[in-house]
Amino acid sequence: MSKNSNPLALARTVLRAVRVLNLVYAAGIAMLLLATVVAPDGTFAALGVRTESVARMGVAMRAMAVVGIAGAVIAHLVLSQLLAIVDSVRDGDPFVIANARRLQSIAWLVFVGELLHLVVGALAAFGSTPAQSLDVDWSFSFTPWIAVLMLFVLARVFEHGARLRADLEGTV
Repeated sequence: MSKNSNPLALARTVLRAVRVLNLVYAAGIAMLLLATVVAPDGTFAALGVRTESVARMGVAMRAMAVVGIAGAVIAHLVLSQLLAIVDSVRDGDPFVIANARRLQSIAWLVFVGELLHLVVGALAAFGSTPAQSLDVDWSFSFTPWIAVLMLFVLARVFEHGARLRADLEGTV
């Protein structure tokens, strides 16, 4: 067993555990969304929504729940791609076209996730009323957008490196 196998085993375990927690999170949001449909008065009251704000805020909160579920799907896909990359590293061959495609997929998924983040901000603004603000502690940050760009660049680097390696192996 090499020195690097323990961190890889830990990474694999953590990724698998986080995928499970993400599914629990998605189920929780789905149950909350269902509660707002089945028992809206009690649910919105428990969430602190004032009666006069329920009409507008309820629509926004339900939409945010749908966005949250979509975000959980995106997170699951990202975690699955990362797990596949970790497995390829564990197998001793990380610089392959498949990992370049996985990184590009992760870049697109994170991009969509950031678009969803913008939607949440818009929904919070829409859902706020003069009587009550829908405060979700939303703020814009350039950092995730820079990460998206870096992921696209890294995917391209992996693809180029994998092609160079394949060409080199073909000439030897």
